Amino acid sequence: MNTPPNSRPTIPATGAIQPAADVQQMFDQIASRYDLMNHLLSAGIDRWWWWRTAHALRHILAKPEAAILDLCCGTGDMTLALLRRRPSTSSTRPILAVDFSHNMLTRGFYKFNRKNALAIEADALHLPVPSGSLDLISSAFGFRNLASYEEGLSELYRVLRPGGQIAILDCNQPSGVVGVLYNLYFQTILPRIGALLSNADAYRYLPSSVARFPRPPRMLQMIHAAGFRDATWTGYTFGIAGLYRATKP
Repeated sequence: MNTPPNSRPTIPATGAIQPAADVQQMFDQIASRYDLMNHLLSAGIDRWWWWRTAHALRHILAKPEAAILDLCCGTGDMTLALLRRRPSTSSTRPILAVDFSHNMLTRGFYKFNRKNALAIEADALHLPVPSGSLDLISSAFGFRNLASYEEGLSELYRVLRPGGQIAILDCNQPSGVVGVLYNLYFQTILPRIGALLSNADAYRYLPSSVARFPRPPRMLQMIHAAGFRDATWTGYTFGIAGLYRATKP
């Protein structure tokens, strides 16, 4: 079950380091090559990260009645990984797949064909979802693009039911030798590949978005400050990515 994304423009969030409207336009421009670039630049490891995240959430995903939202879903690969863990019954609730880029979400819509997902074009800071209505919110490599992480966490807290969980998979900047190699790749090699195959500005933006994203200790503090409890971070692939999980009391 799916429906075309709403074509109305979203309302840019305020206070962005890079204006939200600019980020939205950038993702619209790179949508056609987004999947190819993700798989190429990660050497296919991104598929493992999605699978591992969905596996970690399998107990919630297995419940047909669970209300689930995949935030900043992009072209829908994380949504598809979650759907593979959902029961195949007529009573299973569809996953809400939310993104603010119309072009990205349109590509996701076609992936959701005859699958139990509902594509919704919306701003992550102003979700069109009633308060206290969701059991799980996931987000893969999109949360760091929000104009305000504090406002984003507050909005997630609002729409979750008591006992509901967040699962934020995103990039991290590791330390040590891995960090040196990571920075060399992200700041030098990746932008050049991006310029050749896609959009140079987008792949200059990517390293800067990772650099400004809070490191795990700080991010865990922010999650707790938003009201969540039992916040954890699990590093993936030498810590270059990781999964944040927490529960609304």
